[in-house]
Amino acid sequence: MVLCSATSDVVLKKMCYLYVGVHARAHPDLALLTINFLQRDCRDQDPTIRGLALRSLCSLRVPNLVEYLVTPLTTGLKDPSAYVRMVAAVGAAKLYHISATTCLDADLPAALKALMLSDPDAQVVANCLHSLLEIWTLEAANSEAAGREIETLYSKPVVFYLLNKIKEFSEWAQCHVLELASKFIPSDNNEIFDIMNLLEDRLQHANGAVVLATIKVFLHLTMSMTDVHQQVYERIKAPLLTLVGAGSPEQSYSVLCHLHLLVMRAPMLFSSDYKSFYCQFSDPSYVKKLKLEMLTAIANESNTYEIVTELCEYAGNVDVPIARESIRAVGKIALQQYDVNAIVDRLLQFLEMDKDYVTAETLVLVKDLLRKYPQWSHDCIAVVGNISSQNIQEPKGKAALIWMLGEYSQDMHDAPYVLENLVDNWDEEQSPEVRLHLLTAVMKCFFKRPPETQKALGATLAAGLADTHQDVHDRALFYYRLLQYDPAVAERVVNPPKQAVSVFADTQSSEIKDRIFDEFNSLSVVYQKPSYMFTDKEHRGTFEYSEDLANLTVGAEAPETVISAQRYQESDNDLLLSTSDKEDSGIRSSNGSYTSTYNAPSDLLSSQTPAETALINPSSSTYSTQTNFSLDDLLGLGVPDAPAPPPPPALALNSKPVLDPATFQKKWGQLALSFSQECSLSPQGAASLMNPQSLIRHMQSNYIQCIASGGQPPNYKFYFYGQKAGAAAFYLVECIVNTASAKAQLKIKAEDGTTAEAFSTLFQSVLSQFGHS
Repeated sequence: MVLCSATSDVVLKKMCYLYVGVHARAHPDLALLTINFLQRDCRDQDPTIRGLALRSLCSLRVPNLVEYLVTPLTTGLKDPSAYVRMVAAVGAAKLYHISATTCLDADLPAALKALMLSDPDAQVVANCLHSLLEIWTLEAANSEAAGREIETLYSKPVVFYLLNKIKEFSEWAQCHVLELASKFIPSDNNEIFDIMNLLEDRLQHANGAVVLATIKVFLHLTMSMTDVHQQVYERIKAPLLTLVGAGSPEQSYSVLCHLHLLVMRAPMLFSSDYKSFYCQFSDPSYVKKLKLEMLTAIANESNTYEIVTELCEYAGNVDVPIARESIRAVGKIALQQYDVNAIVDRLLQFLEMDKDYVTAETLVLVKDLLRKYPQWSHDCIAVVGNISSQNIQEPKGKAALIWMLGEYSQDMHDAPYVLENLVDNWDEEQSPEVRLHLLTAVMKCFFKRPPETQKALGATLAAGLADTHQDVHDRALFYYRLLQYDPAVAERVVNPPKQAVSVFADTQSSEIKDRIFDEFNSLSVVYQKPSYMFTDKEHRGTFEYSEDLANLTVGAEAPETVISAQRYQESDNDLLLSTSDKEDSGIRSSNGSYTSTYNAPSDLLSSQTPAETALINPSSSTYSTQTNFSLDDLLGLGVPDAPAPPPPPALALNSKPVLDPATFQKKWGQLALSFSQECSLSPQGAASLMNPQSLIRHMQSNYIQCIASGGQPPNYKFYFYGQKAGAAAFYLVECIVNTASAKAQLKIKAEDGTTAEAFSTLFQSVLSQFGHS
């Protein structure tokens, strides 16, 4: 390759340079052989070859060769060719990344600054600015002098010098200069107006990035000038709306995201331009969705009728997600107290469209409207009462209908019988959300129409106590004990007097919105979240910690990938990389996932009364032979409480167990599965798993050690082990945690099978305490 470089053919030299740059890092010793011909080409008479050779020399990125870069870079910054100077300016930043000390000792930042303020070529100036910002920003963490250098870049002479040359820059360079200007702090209003006058014509630029960067400068400079800031909004409307209609859908979406941010801050200023946000048939779904959000935000008394009429047309759209969003938009406008009468009539008309998704979304919105406008209950209930629950398949819609059946059961003649029919089909209902709403609705209906609901309430509590979902089981148990204690108290808890909801919670705090506005013209606006939420490691899911866990690493690997403590290379069949299906004694459900029966906490089981036991397992007690759940039986009156069974003996663990990964893996492959079950984490525990190390430390404090772990949000996998005190028996655990559902799948293997259940209880108890300390 070195011999091939000795040619005058520029194309062939490019190929040689490309080959050298790609393979230099992998073969640093051989890269040394290329230094001579690259340095020779840096002195070539052809400026193109000089520039290509200098760029390739800086692209080697081999630390041992940095001494050979300083002289060519220093010479390149003074080269008569603008192309070579441009390459040398970027090369200085590359040198800093390879060896910051060498770059600073050679005084390259000072040379870049001098070149930036004196070079006649605009692209050279732009490259110098970019390299200086990159170098000083990275260096500012270690040097106060670097911070002062950054301040000089934001000074008035530098900023105005660059702004006066802005028309000469390329579009990329203009964006850099405008970003610099947005951070400039003017000393008085005259400087603000001077900058705005200089940049006025940039608002008509054909490039959307330049326009957005200019808008950012205008907005940030006038933040302290309320009247002028409002005039800026009026001025930038036309350029933004022009960009939305021009260019590709991707560009339109990017501009719309920025326009959406401005609309949310000042909706009144855009209310007269609502027709600009109507959806076109050719718009992609992501653009339509954003336009629907903007139409919702700018709706007011003067344009509500036109906007709602347009949104109602979208409800029949063949694009189902857009149809759903349009119905939600109508509901949101109604919750803003604009022309409620007409909007409620439109929503009720949606219920006649005989489309499942339209009916479901409408029921959810009607429920919210009734929470805010109880006076509309008579009209809404008259229509909702004609809807059959069997025609609603979506959980949200069915849950909303059940809520209305319970809340307004006194106004709906068939409410107890509809609820009773739903209770009869309890086992067929897959959604825990619907079952929870059904429990509450039957309780409410019971206090309003006791004779008609008594039987349904008994059946509901029996089904709830036997439910495998922990939340459903716990709520049924809570209602049952509340009725046992005092029905009057139960009524005050379940069906208290309610006030209309005045304001629904906003999904984003004002602080987050202000942070996004400060990062205008960046991905933060497109993602609708501050940059730290998608750049910082703690939010991205990458964790590195090794201070006390034998260099244990949890990285951004797939949830099924686990890195062992000793970082050895596992084979494809390695235990820690996958879970063998042969070891599972659990039953797979129809969708392929593991299912397990509900295991209530020991404190709940130990304190259950015979009446509760009879409700859960009717075949185990004569108490359940009565098929008619009378109120006395339902409350457990006349049934003596049995003493609580003694708690199982506590299992003591060795405080300092020792087990290496290889032995763990061997034992895991040899031992049979003792338990496979699901347990729940507390909400605090699920939130604490933002840092998996906290769970490992919590388990260590209870003498349960972690040998390996891995994963990324929301799924994490841990392998724990413990040792019985005074014995050589080990307990091995595979724990897969999903932070979104706050559930943990456990697989436990024990060398001492007689104490496996005691260890399982201990492990679940320790896990349930995670996040409370």
